[in-house]
Amino acid sequence: MAGPGFPWRMHIEQFDPVADASRLRACFEMFEGAKPEDDPNGPPMSLPGFTGWWGIGWNSDPRETWLATDDGGAPVGCYLLELPELDNTKTAWLLPVVAVSRRRSGIGHALLRHSAARAARAGRTLMFGDSGAESPGAEFARACGARQGLIDVRRVLDVAALADGHLRRLRESAEPAAAGYSLVSWLGPVPEVYLGQVAAINTAMADAPLSPGEEPAYWDADRVATSDRRIIAQGIRQYSVGARCDASGELAALTQLGVDPVCPEWGHQGLTAVTRPHRGHRLGLLVKVAMLEQLASCEPQLGRIITDNTDTNEHMIAINAELGYQVMDYWVTWELEVADALQAGCAGS
Repeated sequence: MAGPGFPWRMHIEQFDPVADASRLRACFEMFEGAKPEDDPNGPPMSLPGFTGWWGIGWNSDPRETWLATDDGGAPVGCYLLELPELDNTKTAWLLPVVAVSRRRSGIGHALLRHSAARAARAGRTLMFGDSGAESPGAEFARACGARQGLIDVRRVLDVAALADGHLRRLRESAEPAAAGYSLVSWLGPVPEVYLGQVAAINTAMADAPLSPGEEPAYWDADRVATSDRRIIAQGIRQYSVGARCDASGELAALTQLGVDPVCPEWGHQGLTAVTRPHRGHRLGLLVKVAMLEQLASCEPQLGRIITDNTDTNEHMIAINAELGYQVMDYWVTWELEVADALQAGCAGS
């Protein structure tokens, strides 16, 4: 494949990210090498973390991974294409990466067209992706005609800056409304007894803001168990704190947070949700406070926790503000019809 700006032939080949360690490392090095431009504020990612992400994914959706090289075999770009099969079966999620030294030569355009052809082959009609709001990825998306969707606000909590007694005061303010609920916690994959209930809590996120054309994710016990394979593959220490209704015994709320042992100074906030019948009892605040109290003893080296919410998720934003999170930056979801991606004439990239 030849393209605008590069007279040499570019080779784009699919590979298995679990079995082909050398090609995966090439993608990882390009991804991390671009971090100062693409995500200057974000935490580092370890190779095991990257492997779990590209090999299994956050929700265990089927995926394709492709590496682009020049005539000499040097990596110049790559992409990850997720193809959901339990929901959103007409959509594809794309992460293209172009080596920093090879940008603005048409490689990104070629990767987009190639991935769109793969998406079309899988019966997909709409492609999604995301980028920092002021990053080269945003410039590329606009140049390709992608539409701006939801805006995510990333926030960070400086754990060391928490005032003495702050968490205790928040817990005491939440406990009266949370009478009749008890806290439970575990480390690692979800215990079998809770699989179905955790699926229900994930399903409770269905009323969270979504981009036009995006469906809520479908969750059942099998998907929760399959998704936990990523945690094991990445070596993540994942903490879960839930609130259980004393009367019914069901989980009403859950928050999860992961720590990568390779980068233990950062915590990565995952799911926080409360099922609809149990909202209004300050359970979201209670479980997040309990999580921070647990981390203080289990992860003493933890310095910062990163989280993100859509800018319209007022309830969770208010909880994070109470805890002390500060705005770090903004990320944009982009969407583009597959047919347009096949014909896109993006400049540069």
